[in-house]
Amino acid sequence: MLSAFRSWRRRRLLRRHAIADSAWRAALAHCTLAAGLDAARRERLRELTTLFLATKRFHGAAGLEVDAGAALAIAIQAAVPILGLGIDWYRGWTSVIVYPGTFVARREESDADGVVHRTRHALSGEAWDRGPLVLSWEDARPHAHPYGPAGNVVIHECAHKLDMLDGAANGHPPLHPGMDARAWSTTLARAYEALEAQLAAGAPTSLDPYGAESPAEFFAVASEAFFAAPVALRESQPELYGQLRLFYRQDPAGPPARRTRAEEDGR
Repeated sequence: MLSAFRSWRRRRLLRRHAIADSAWRAALAHCTLAAGLDAARRERLRELTTLFLATKRFHGAAGLEVDAGAALAIAIQAAVPILGLGIDWYRGWTSVIVYPGTFVARREESDADGVVHRTRHALSGEAWDRGPLVLSWEDARPHAHPYGPAGNVVIHECAHKLDMLDGAANGHPPLHPGMDARAWSTTLARAYEALEAQLAAGAPTSLDPYGAESPAEFFAVASEAFFAAPVALRESQPELYGQLRLFYRQDPAGPPARRTRAEEDGR
């Protein structure tokens, strides 16, 4: 009975909040994350984008009015990580707050001696546990890459939302049945430690250095690279790519290209 109700509600939401063909084509054309999707996955993306718009409420901040085009641009990016998961993975929250640009978050943090420090941080995105998704439109708009071509603010914050589903943002989201929790933890820990070592040595890094802030940030940064620069991530860190492929149930890099006989012989 519950399954039938959910199916009915899904169909109802898809009908009531259907995206106009012209608007969808424009949004899809500007979403580089969807460039490699086949027709079936593009249709799946459209359904999930529609459900995201139907179940979330957009609120402008600092004078910004979030129009339908901006909401659609954000929603289509947010739908990419859940192509293999489903809209239920974004359960427990309903609001998307959008600022015109970078916004300031105020924090109270206690040190080891119990002294409370009040800090201010300029952010381009933030995800609250069971609270809103907060974004800078300047950094979330189509073709915005504020932290390099492998970055995506919407993917980053949505990865935090997935990570928080089991109650804590710690780089260990709820894994699927059949996934090896030890393999996940070991693989991500090694990649995280390698990033820390590269930064300490002043060496170039294959991932955004911000990933070294914490395991939670590492998972979010790795997720950005998985969708925004999948081939580069697979080539530089195949084990990390493999674990993310299992979790997201997607393979955005596609099958490895076949090498020619000349390439194999070094010619």
